[in-house]
Amino acid sequence: MSARNTVAPSTIGVELSEDGIAVEYLDGREVFYHGPPKKAERTIKTPPGKLVQILVTDPDGSEGVLMYVNDRNTHDDILETTGVGRVFVEPGEEEELFPGVTARADGHSIIVDAEPEVARGRVFVFAEDELSEEAYEIVGEDAVDDDRGDDAEAESGERDADAASGKSDSETPTSESDVAAASNAASVSDDEQDADDEDDGWIDSEYVEDE
Repeated sequence: MSARNTVAPSTIGVELSEDGIAVEYLDGREVFYHGPPKKAERTIKTPPGKLVQILVTDPDGSEGVLMYVNDRNTHDDILETTGVGRVFVEPGEEEELFPGVTARADGHSIIVDAEPEVARGRVFVFAEDELSEEAYEIVGEDAVDDDRGDDAEAESGERDADAASGKSDSETPTSESDVAAASNAASVSDDEQDADDEDDGWIDSEYVEDE
């Protein structure tokens, strides 16, 4: 049976897109992590029992190093062929995976702490099993604030667009009584129109037969 040991990672190809992250192993095979990743400030605690993978890329996101944490299934020779590294962390221990990136165990969960400015690149964390996969990017405080600002601007833009088009909450019935009142008004309007129609001579006389 092959050993399961700590394995040093090699530099591998990375491609970032709106749909996710593609990683090209040394042997030419590719794996795709579906995204976009959720952004988190400084720290990620993964769900328990997941296979945790940490990817640190260069600032451009064109290459990086990938590390498995507490993976006990993959043979050493496979990791060495693909260029993926592996590290084991026990409860109460903390391991520095890369400059500015550490991992520690909390029960069956893994806590990843990262300082992207120290890592001099982008830090991604993937947690997956047979049923689901989750992707995160650990960012600095400034990046999180920028995202919140973008969301606020988007919401403000939507409100401005509604105001420009003349939409307002008062134009839309918001309660059962409002809906009923609107329905009654429509019914009265239809009755008035029927009465007007009866007074129109051409409607009645159109169907009169000559004797």
